[in-house]
Amino acid sequence: MSAAAVSVWLGAVVTIVSRAHADRNVYPSAGVLFVHVLEREYFKGEFPPYPKSGDASNDPITFNTNLQGFPDRPGWLRYIQRTALSDGVLYGSPTAEHVGKPTVIEITAYNRRTFETARHNLVINIMATEEFPLPYQAEFYIKNMNVEEMLASEVLGDFLGAVKNVWQPERLNAINITSALDRGGRVPLPINNLKEGVYVMVGADVPFSSCLREVESPHNQLRCSQEMEPSISCDKKFRAQFHIDWCKISLVDITKVVPVYVSRPDPGPGVLPEFGEYNPPSEALRSRDYLSDFVVTLAVPAAVALLLFVVLGVKRNMQTPEIQLVQHSSIQKSSKELRSLSKNREISWPLSTLPVFNPVSGEVVPPLHPDSYETTSMPLMQTQTNLQNQITIPQPRQTGKWYS
Repeated sequence: MSAAAVSVWLGAVVTIVSRAHADRNVYPSAGVLFVHVLEREYFKGEFPPYPKSGDASNDPITFNTNLQGFPDRPGWLRYIQRTALSDGVLYGSPTAEHVGKPTVIEITAYNRRTFETARHNLVINIMATEEFPLPYQAEFYIKNMNVEEMLASEVLGDFLGAVKNVWQPERLNAINITSALDRGGRVPLPINNLKEGVYVMVGADVPFSSCLREVESPHNQLRCSQEMEPSISCDKKFRAQFHIDWCKISLVDITKVVPVYVSRPDPGPGVLPEFGEYNPPSEALRSRDYLSDFVVTLAVPAAVALLLFVVLGVKRNMQTPEIQLVQHSSIQKSSKELRSLSKNREISWPLSTLPVFNPVSGEVVPPLHPDSYETTSMPLMQTQTNLQNQITIPQPRQTGKWYS
């Protein structure tokens, strides 16, 4: 149950398309971009037969990749699958420290319609190469591409061909590809077919060409600081297919880079070694008794707090004079007695409800309410219209011939 794997070489870039049922071994080189495509059609025969031909291509299939025995992939290896109806891509750039260490990647496919799964192992044997590291490295930012589009063999081959035309090196390798989202970029708006952008790093064995050096001129640096597009003579070599942001190009000559060595502190006893083996705890674990933890955590502090409360209370009574305690007790007793009396006392009438007198005769007029009325419903002020014995004060009449 195996078929031949298809390998397409683009300089030192290898794209390996899985088309076999058995486990596969691949041999990428250190410092060279590695791309492995997980095709949905490859797992078509792993699931039960379908009622109609062609149904498998329409099923949503997602992939999960991890290092064998671990929940995630190695640090140098990345994976992307845009939707469940598209292929997945494993890509990354191994370093020299991974040479000679076989890496087994478990690939699990999930059919979201039938809930069936299929699993295969991909063994990556990283080989050493004499061409690495290439001393001159340039990183381009391509604005009109997503990372999975750039990883396609024909697109990446076209880009390397354009770079080779403006650089003219003897050896040219794609070293790394990184999505702009991994560099702090924002997700574009879903309008006008905007792309996320991708960074592509390439290396060569000859110095940078004059065209690439044009981005370092003072004139172009000034235009970049003013957020204007610089004037690059070789931009037309890329413009037909790739829109490059020349203000974000990075040119590095690693022969002139001073290495910085940082001494790492010795790990403590609780830190596993970098390449150590993880031994999980035994499955036969004994049940733990939490009674002692409860006593130490709650019972002992509560007992100490109660003892302090008693000791401080006795100490306060001993230091307080007896006459002060007696006075305090008598004050509390008197206050309680006054509260009980205030609840039973008879509420007196407000001054506004007391008898009023006639301003002319001086006769005292009794209030409008009898003694049985509730005081809470009585108004504070009495109006003249409410008086039962309202007295009308006679007004003097004017005399004259026109009055009778």
